[in-house]
Amino acid sequence: MQFMRYLDLGVIVAYLIGITIFGARFEENQKSLRDYFLGGRNAPWWAIAFSIVSAETSTLTVIGTPAISFNGNFGFLQVVFGYLLARIVIITLLLPHYFRGEMFTAYELMERRFGPRLRRFTAGSFLALRAMAEGVRVFAISIVISIVLGTGEVWSILLIVILTLFYTFEGGLTAVIWTDVVQMILYVAGAILSLVVIFGKIPGGWEHVMAVAGAKFTVFDFRTDFFAPDFFTRTFSFWAGVIGGCFLTTASHGTEQLMVQRLLAARNEAESRRALLVSWGVIMFQFTLFLLIGVLLYVYYQDGNLAPPNPPDRIYPAFIWNNLPVGVAGLIIAAILAAAMSNLSAALNSLASTTVMDFWRPLSRRSRTDPEWLALAKRSTVAWGAILFGIALVAQGVQSVLQAGLSIASVVYGALLGVFLLGVSTRHVGQRAAMAGMLASLITMIYVKSWTSIAWTWYVVIGSAVTVGVALAVSLFIKEEPVQEHA
Repeated sequence: MQFMRYLDLGVIVAYLIGITIFGARFEENQKSLRDYFLGGRNAPWWAIAFSIVSAETSTLTVIGTPAISFNGNFGFLQVVFGYLLARIVIITLLLPHYFRGEMFTAYELMERRFGPRLRRFTAGSFLALRAMAEGVRVFAISIVISIVLGTGEVWSILLIVILTLFYTFEGGLTAVIWTDVVQMILYVAGAILSLVVIFGKIPGGWEHVMAVAGAKFTVFDFRTDFFAPDFFTRTFSFWAGVIGGCFLTTASHGTEQLMVQRLLAARNEAESRRALLVSWGVIMFQFTLFLLIGVLLYVYYQDGNLAPPNPPDRIYPAFIWNNLPVGVAGLIIAAILAAAMSNLSAALNSLASTTVMDFWRPLSRRSRTDPEWLALAKRSTVAWGAILFGIALVAQGVQSVLQAGLSIASVVYGALLGVFLLGVSTRHVGQRAAMAGMLASLITMIYVKSWTSIAWTWYVVIGSAVTVGVALAVSLFIKEEPVQEHA
């Protein structure tokens, strides 16, 4: 048995080495900041679509989504329907602005519309948001590693961070996109394989699954009791899912550099639009797959009268490691690590691009050559790798890593989305009014998260409404000459 475990570990190690070498091979294409942060704008739309899915999928998704359906039902899919509506909003309102001239980050749009201070404020908000959320995601790696190695050793997490940092450092966004494609195929294939294995361990087949867990396939909660005490505390209702999911994804995919960077890397606006829409179909399939795994695991544990692991996020990786055939277990654990590396590489490159393009370059007092800027971009990537590792070390103790990551992000997303909506839909709101709206939103959302039981699915809706409302009110008393957007 010990020998068999070594074979699984060998599969994992082979994957880690292979993907690192593959990503580092793109180093020779990195000649300028355009290459490093936009991939030279040469990636095909389908690769960008897969990269978008990989960027919004992480270890949190892979291990957290089965835990949701294990303890509940398919209600999470209501949020995914909101994802589609959000993509239509982004294509209509935001994407045309991003393709007026060549932009490197989402926050350049804020300078065009409001001025440099709001560009730095929104960029700084993104840096804080992504650092905190990604720190939780990096910590999630320790859940998987602790099952495989029997320990939550920081050295194991450090190894993943260093390997991901290496190919991101060398290959820039090109390496990120193409390793995303490989890693997405791997973890989806691993999920399908694990689904087949779990189903094979359930006697009675699909009829038995429906008899034991038929209620778990409930997707929609259409209750319209808007004034009921629990209306805003139910995380997965139709209204919270579709409205909240729409606002959440409009913020994450339309205002956060992690996603906007991929949209900007497309050859033109049409290909960017296509990549965004196709990515929804893939993400819908993916979430359905992971929710189904959770239901099958529930039936498996019920049939065996087994006590599930605690916390719930351990259920899926623990089953894989303890029940799947030798080699297969190693492959699927490698797939889960692939999701972690994919998301981490995306975060590193987007954090570095925002740091250099929104802070370092505009504030620099001397001119630099492309090679000098490229060297600074790579140093910034390394610095952010160290910061994310540090945050991961203090992110222990969360109950649900998926919902923790989403709720952290949702606190800041409302302020970002609100000010972007102001930027593309108003002309009389100036920089000071917009900043006042963002500050009011951040303060409100810290209160909502800390001292209320409102579900995280409503966070971005509330935060956006506060940003827009306060900014419009302040603009009535503070008259500012708006900056005219230009390409």
